[in-house]
Order: sequence, then C-alpha cells, then structure tokens
Amino acid sequence: MMGKPTGFMEYTREAAPYRDPAARLGDWNEFVQLPVVEDLARQGARCMDCGVPFCHTGGLMANMASGCPINNLIPEWNDLVYNDRWRDALDRLHETNNFPEFTGRVCPAPCEGACVLGITDPPVTIKNIEQAIVDRGFDEGWVEPSPPGERTGKTIAVVGSGPAGLACADQLNRAGHSVTVFERHDRIGGLLMYGIPNMKLEKTVVQRRVDLLEAEGVAFRVNTEIGIDVSADDLRNDHDAIVLCVGATRPRDLPVPGRDLPGVHFAMEFLHGNTRSLLDSEHADGNYIDARGKNVIVIGGGDTGTDCIGTAMRLGCKSLVNFEIVPRPPDERAENNPWPQWPRVFRVDYGHAEAAAAFGDDPREFCIETLEFTGDAETGLTGLKTIEVDWSRPQENGPPFSRIEGTEREWEADLAFLAMGFLGPEQLIGDQLGVETDARSNFQAEYGQFTTSLEGVFSAGDCRRGQSLVVWAINEGRGAARECDRYLMGESRLP
Repeated sequence: MMGKPTGFMEYTREAAPYRDPAARLGDWNEFVQLPVVEDLARQGARCMDCGVPFCHTGGLMANMASGCPINNLIPEWNDLVYNDRWRDALDRLHETNNFPEFTGRVCPAPCEGACVLGITDPPVTIKNIEQAIVDRGFDEGWVEPSPPGERTGKTIAVVGSGPAGLACADQLNRAGHSVTVFERHDRIGGLLMYGIPNMKLEKTVVQRRVDLLEAEGVAFRVNTEIGIDVSADDLRNDHDAIVLCVGATRPRDLPVPGRDLPGVHFAMEFLHGNTRSLLDSEHADGNYIDARGKNVIVIGGGDTGTDCIGTAMRLGCKSLVNFEIVPRPPDERAENNPWPQWPRVFRVDYGHAEAAAAFGDDPREFCIETLEFTGDAETGLTGLKTIEVDWSRPQENGPPFSRIEGTEREWEADLAFLAMGFLGPEQLIGDQLGVETDARSNFQAEYGQFTTSLEGVFSAGDCRRGQSLVVWAINEGRGAARECDRYLMGESRLP
C-alpha cells in the first residue's frame, strides 16, 4: 500500500514553477525551479495506489508513447520520496533508467499522460520528482563510479554518443565489456549536448554523467567520424561487435522558391552553433547565427521549434513568429484521443511563454503553409509568402489539406529556421558497412533484436526507429546492449 492512500484527495497538483520570463531571457540557465523537499513529498503522496499503474507500462497507442517507455517503477519511488527515503528512491530509479537527470528535464512525460489519476484530476508530477531524486543523489554524493569487477576481454564500438549510444555503452560496460564510444563532434552527448539548448538541459549535467561513465571504464573518442576518420572496415576488424546509435540527423527540407537565400537555415544549424559558441567562449567567438535585432520566423512546431524560439529570444531577436501547418490542438482531450494515450492538447511551452511575455502574443500561427522565401543573394532573406490551409478538405492524391484562396500573406523576415523534423540517419557509415535499410531509410533491425543485416552489427535509437523521444532512445540503447551481450557471451543478464 502507498504511504498516503488518501493523498490524491488531500493535495492538488503543484508542478515545478518556471523562472519569470523576463529574468530567464537574460541568461542561459535552466528555467525550471524545483520545489523544496516537503512540497515534493506531498506530490509523491498524490500517487494513488491504483490497481494497475499505467504510468510505467510503456507502449505505443496510435503511434505515440503511452506510459514510460523504459518502465520506470514510478509508484515505488513516489512512495519512497513521500516516506523521505530518497536514497532508496534513487536506487529504484536507476534500476530502469540510466540517465534520469536527462529524462527528468527533457522528456514530455508520457507517464503523466497515462497516470490513472489523470482520468479525473491533474496527474502526479512524475517528471519533477524524477529530476529531484537524481539531482539530490548527485548533490549528496550518492552517485559514485561503480566499474565492473571483471572484464570479459570483448571489445565493442558504439557509434554515436546521444542517449541511445550512452545508454548502450553504460549497460555493456556494466557487463564487463570494453566499450569505446565514437563521436564526430568535439564533445560527447550528441543530441543532449548540441541539439537541446542550455536553458532546458545545462551541459554541466551532461558532462557530469559522461565523467561518471569514463570513471567506470567507458572510453570516448571525439572528433572521430566513422567513414572519414576511421573506415567502417577498420572499425569491424578492431572490435568484436558494433552498435550504431548515430541518430536521425537528416532534416526535412522545404523545397520552395528562395530556399537557398542567405538567412534560411535548418534548426540544428542554429541550435548546434549557438550552444557550441556559448560553451567555447560565451558567444565571444561569433561562430553562431546571431538573431539579435532580427525578424525571426520558425517553421515547424515541436520541441525543436520551441528550442529555436527560446534561443532566438535569448539572443535578442526583434520579432518572432512560429508557423505550424497543422491545426491548433484542442484545449481538452478529443473523443478520439482517450486516456491513456498521450493527450494531444494545446500546450504553452517555455519558448511560447517567453515570446508572449516579450511581444504580447503567443507566437504561433496555425494552418499556415510557406509558399516562398523572398529576398536576393546580396541582401539575403527579407520575407516569406504564405497561404492558409484547410484540413477539412483533403486533396485526392495530394496533401491532406487544401489551400484557401485569397489568404495569401507576406511576412517580414531576416532569419528563417526549418524545424520540420528529421528523415532518418545519414548514410555514410551504413553504406560503407553495407547495412540494409528499411522503407524510411532507417537501419533495418527488428525491435527487441536490434540486429542488422550484418553479423555482429546492431542498431538502436533514432537511426533504427526514426525520430523519437530521448526516453525511447534510452530504451533502445539498453535493449541493443542486451542483445549485443547475448551475441558475444551466448546469454545475457542485462535487463
């Protein structure tokens, strides 16, 4: 039985507050302020001792995560926090999650969408409690290096140091294998380091975990791109197994007139350059796309679009508009989006709130299609031409919407960032290895097996499943490690 069976009736949901927009726009520090221990204990007490806790029964419903994809034992550590047993809560959290400090910050929390309490009341603040547990664990010195007692003599190359690669490396290292993680950029972390900006995930948090993995025996090689700096054949010859965790880094383009004008960029060009310059020199080197004093338009919603908004706001843009081609979501769950599916409802994320605070309105424009970028090669981008679309009138043999004639509009813009998702992995290493791909250009490997068409070569994360959540990447990295361990040793005790 949970420690406070009536807690959900006595306490209301109180999520961790965000720092005031006016204050947080002046720095690159994280915007979430975690409550004090007593408040978090009360939130843990809201976990309602439900008969079947859907929060940790992760799966896909309507192609969206429902519940926790790594099956975090959420009711158990909620109860432990309520009973002030924080170190036990940390141990329980680490049983299923290699990196709760990442998911506690950047995961959209499908666990909360599947919380049984959420059927009638606001769900438990699972994500806040998760972050608080692991952050306290580091602060108290409870998280210490724990290298394996014996080594198997097997060597494994993990290509890519994002959440899938790091989770895979962590698990394989625990099994006693010698693991080397190859990263083409100058810092370890992949998406965690350069794809997610500081105010959502401070890089000291990433480096703290990387340092721990290194102390436990994981080797890291940066500035090393497989296929260029090291051939794929050499990689195979030098290791007993390979796990590909290179992500889905090919961005979806917008092939309309004017696309090649200076000032039109992919979102990751903007986010990567900004974070690297911030870390290298606090922007003193000028090696980033500067939005100061510029009229900025972000095309595409989702987390990447929001991160572009937040980054442009901190750089001091003159104006900001966010185009989304889809309709505005409803304020409440629609009938075709029942619990425990992830609720497709209208949300105001941190970047939207910051733009609204600075400019007076939510920056999003829904049902907008970009027709053309305007300007010239000398002055660069000066504007965009758009048209509104109607999703109630799909076209036969065409897009699932129709353009609304007479709604054409021109927008002033100096910078435009394309944040419309990703199409799959870059193919250099796959081509050199000869790995088969699926219809979406992902590396072909069945979920649960993670084995590619080449013996001893595995694939996990976004390069296998397509663009997805950090928590799914951790799930896949753990699964690929288990199957790689089984391949090398004949059996595996990894979860």
